[in-house]
Amino acid sequence: MTNAESGIETGDQERPRERDQDRDPGRDLGRGPYRSDAVDQGQGRGQDRGAQQGAPVARTRRIPVLLGVAVLAYGLDLLSKLWVVTSLEGRQPIQVVGSYLRLQAIRNGGAAFGFGQGMTIVFTIIAAGVIVVIFRIARKLHSLPWAIALGLLLGGALGNLTDRVFRSPGFLEGHVVDFIAPTHFAVFNLADSAIVCGGVLIVLLSFRGLDPDGTVHKE
Repeated sequence: MTNAESGIETGDQERPRERDQDRDPGRDLGRGPYRSDAVDQGQGRGQDRGAQQGAPVARTRRIPVLLGVAVLAYGLDLLSKLWVVTSLEGRQPIQVVGSYLRLQAIRNGGAAFGFGQGMTIVFTIIAAGVIVVIFRIARKLHSLPWAIALGLLLGGALGNLTDRVFRSPGFLEGHVVDFIAPTHFAVFNLADSAIVCGGVLIVLLSFRGLDPDGTVHKE
């Protein structure tokens, strides 16, 4: 056999190996049109592990809920006080539940439920400070229960602050309109009720370890 023939035979034998090396490696690794179920399952498990190991999770900010609850609480308080001033003030109390509950218009210069008479300016400043704190917390608010609680606080604080700013006897010294008068209890209004409910809810959330950003901490 001549060298030329030997070279041809050698070349023919090497071409299959070269073609094997030129094959798309993706096909052997499970990519492309010949992708295997085993590779798919392995990648799925890898993605799940990545999510469990700290992949960021999108969370919804609850500011619209906070503002909605605050507007509702503030609106109900404002409308009720307008009705009391125009229809109840200067008149006989209205008995609602026998002798246990009546509606009676009273001007209150103190805090909620009539406490702290003569400290109107102090409570005005405190109410303004509470509103500022709520807006600061709202920047990282992702918890729905916290949004409801802060909305109640905000609506109630704004309701009583409006009275202190615009009602007599003067700017920042205005007396709050109270009208809900249970027997053997202080007279209050809807803003006071919203503040108390919001405060109680915040205490419960704190005991459960739920933070405003939606995370749960354990002591």
